[in-house]
Amino acid sequence: MSYFGSVNEHKKYMQRCLQLAANGLGNVAPNPMVGCVIVYNDKVIGEGFHANFGETHAEVNAINSVKDKSHLNDAMLYVSLEPCSHHGKTPPCSDLIIESGIKKVVIACSDTNPLVAGKGIEKLKRAGVEVTSGILENEARELNKRFFTFHEQQRPYIILKWAQTSDGFIDRKRKDKNEPELKISNEHSKRLLHKWRSEEQAIMVGTNTARLDNPQLNVRLVSGKNPLRIVLDKNLELAESLNLFDGLHATLVFTSKKKNAKNNTEYVTIDFEKNVLQQVMTVLFQKQIQSVMVEGGSKLLQSFIDANLWDEASVFISEMLIGDGVAAPRLNTEPANIDTIESDKLYFFTNNTFRLTLN
Repeated sequence: MSYFGSVNEHKKYMQRCLQLAANGLGNVAPNPMVGCVIVYNDKVIGEGFHANFGETHAEVNAINSVKDKSHLNDAMLYVSLEPCSHHGKTPPCSDLIIESGIKKVVIACSDTNPLVAGKGIEKLKRAGVEVTSGILENEARELNKRFFTFHEQQRPYIILKWAQTSDGFIDRKRKDKNEPELKISNEHSKRLLHKWRSEEQAIMVGTNTARLDNPQLNVRLVSGKNPLRIVLDKNLELAESLNLFDGLHATLVFTSKKKNAKNNTEYVTIDFEKNVLQQVMTVLFQKQIQSVMVEGGSKLLQSFIDANLWDEASVFISEMLIGDGVAAPRLNTEPANIDTIESDKLYFFTNNTFRLTLN
């Protein structure tokens, strides 16, 4: 690896790239979040980020924002991920960098998508562009943890979420949907949950949760995109009158039966006598779903934990005590962080088995 310029200067501008990139959270998948900064004579003359899937990439937006293009020949381009080298929804960014006359490029980390995977850096070098990489690499990989998990492990990034009482229950024991759902989290926690939903590509529940809670699984308390709704329904027992099947947002049903798509709902047949979660992961990978939030119920959440098939978990714990009910899932690991949200405690866990590390 060759370095030009000050490493501290590189870190300063790369940090700005990461800040810009984060603006694409929830809107660019299955593309990665990318930010780009162009510097001339120690002054930022252009910035850009990838805002929405299918639209122009960060490098294009940054170059287009430069008012005096004659400065590009002597400018330095910073970008949080290796520039693409293939034709997708947009032309290759590496080609545009070369055509613009930029001679120095600083990259946070390489792109492990097989379509790129070093080809962008190699194309730049072959064109005589001087390339430095590895600046804030860990931070860049953490930002795009969904993207890297998807390409390196051929599955979505799995986020577990639930709320429980102080004595360890997620609900009363209910047999009928007419029995009201136990409201555990406070309003601030619920708003945060809806923000999280808007940031992920899909949200998943089991049969009992869909039947008893009749959730909408959409984004209502904040502005943002609605995730793909996923439900397991082995024997197609769920009533079509449920909110999940209202047709307002896409729904994916995993079942043992065969059924044609209907009312914005797709049915995927899998073998429930075999590894269900692995089959689900395979289908979601094929559908380019890079992240899934699993919201319940307890049995489904525990199945992900027991299979060690999760990346992070957020658990809201209220002050409520109910004495008996549906036991909350159990994580055999210590929380990485604990926050307070009004009357709730928010415990955040990470699965170190799959935590992203540098190659």
